[in-house]
Amino acid sequence: MASSAKRRAVGMAESPGKEEEDSSDEGLEEEGDSGEEDTDDSDEEIGEEVNIDFEAHAISHNDHNGIKKLLQQLFLKASVNLPELTDLLIQQSHIGSVIRQAEVPEDSDDEDPDEVFGFISLLNLTERKGTPCVEQIKELVLGHSEKCCPHSDTEQLEKILEDTSKPVGLLLSERFINVPPQIALPLHKQLQEEIAEAQRTNKPSGKCHYYLMVSKTCKEAKSSNVRRVGAPKTEELRFANAEEEFFYEKATVKFNYSVQEETDCCLGGRWSFDDVPMKPLRTVMLIPADRMGAIMDKLREYLTV
Repeated sequence: MASSAKRRAVGMAESPGKEEEDSSDEGLEEEGDSGEEDTDDSDEEIGEEVNIDFEAHAISHNDHNGIKKLLQQLFLKASVNLPELTDLLIQQSHIGSVIRQAEVPEDSDDEDPDEVFGFISLLNLTERKGTPCVEQIKELVLGHSEKCCPHSDTEQLEKILEDTSKPVGLLLSERFINVPPQIALPLHKQLQEEIAEAQRTNKPSGKCHYYLMVSKTCKEAKSSNVRRVGAPKTEELRFANAEEEFFYEKATVKFNYSVQEETDCCLGGRWSFDDVPMKPLRTVMLIPADRMGAIMDKLREYLTV
């Protein structure tokens, strides 16, 4: 499976750093034709687009560091044993995929040709009940639910998580921010096929009545209690993985919690929309498994290339 994507060259606007600032200072100090040429070259380099083909591969032990890094950007400073969670995902190699660059040019500056650009997997929390990282995830979700939701919603969520007759699967889909959402469609299609095959052959994570998701989201940061004229009463929720909005629409339990104190930037990057600062959040969703068909239809409608 391959998906075409575009990646900006070094110096992209999404992640301005010290080198970019230093180069700007140097440009102010230079004068004459040579300075103008350097500026033109710099503009051309920053605006350059590089075509990259991505491929999906079965998860292997070589992907441990890459998957753990992506889990860290999701859970941030939460008390979740990420090495253990990564090991569990790798152990069930019959479910899940990692995204890698299809072909790495010989003259590429990339240090790791097998770098993981993203991954998708499902972990059955009910089957893994009692495993430390699984219990930590449940405690994390229920703890924030108690603070953010009506008591009835928290009770419902806790009852579902503890009901061994109707398993709950943790659906994880993480990728770098420059990987396009179109790649989500073939990944989710493949995952659903793997889940169906696991259920048919009675393998782990094959049968789930619910999917639990934790998504990276953000909302406009409130600078005051005064609402702008014409502004909506509730701020628009924005998803780092755009396709996860379709899961949100079908969720029976959903709530947000702030991760402002766990990160200095929104979703691992300096995000703003129309120059408006954004507040980083995590959005928890519980989706009945029988609604996945409708969600997949939405993914096909909006993400088919």
